[in-house]
Amino acid sequence: MGFSGWGEFTGTSFVVHIPKERIGVLIGQQGRVKKEIEDRLGVQLKIDSGSGTVVINLSKSPHEGGDPAALFKAKDIVTAIARGFSPERAFKLFDEDTILSVVDISEYVGRSANNLVRVRSRLIGTGGKTRRIIEENCHVELSIYGDTVAIIGEYNDVRAAEEAVIALIKGAPHGAVYKMVDEHARRRKTGGLVRPF
Repeated sequence: MGFSGWGEFTGTSFVVHIPKERIGVLIGQQGRVKKEIEDRLGVQLKIDSGSGTVVINLSKSPHEGGDPAALFKAKDIVTAIARGFSPERAFKLFDEDTILSVVDISEYVGRSANNLVRVRSRLIGTGGKTRRIIEENCHVELSIYGDTVAIIGEYNDVRAAEEAVIALIKGAPHGAVYKMVDEHARRRKTGGLVRPF
């Protein structure tokens, strides 16, 4: 699944649109967050706080040793912060094995504010219980923000969490989804093999 509507690729740069209230988080105190992304990935972030547009370029061209893969990592980290993650959690994406997936709730339930509120409540659960169960069993980080659910983790874990999130959005009972993620946790522990009872 996954949702990539937050980035446009122009060949040598990405353009990511972020909510204006997340711009301060992306820049960080005294520009620390922005600088860390730039330094660790060899990219430049140009942030337009008026429009919420972030242009991501390589600091050096590929001929000079710039790594095009770093653009994709930077786009994911910027998108994760845009979708409600703290920089600390978004920085897990520096790890090569960690990916980001963004599920657009409105693709399933439309743009009605009531539907979005109802679905967000189902995903969070009483006192955050549902989100916590998905995070713990799937070993992922979840951010439910606006009309999206963003997931950070390793590939198989993210896919399992994504399946659980989409099932809940489509109205599956919580109990069935808890069973689904519990099964994933068991398979994960046994290296893909579930021991017979």
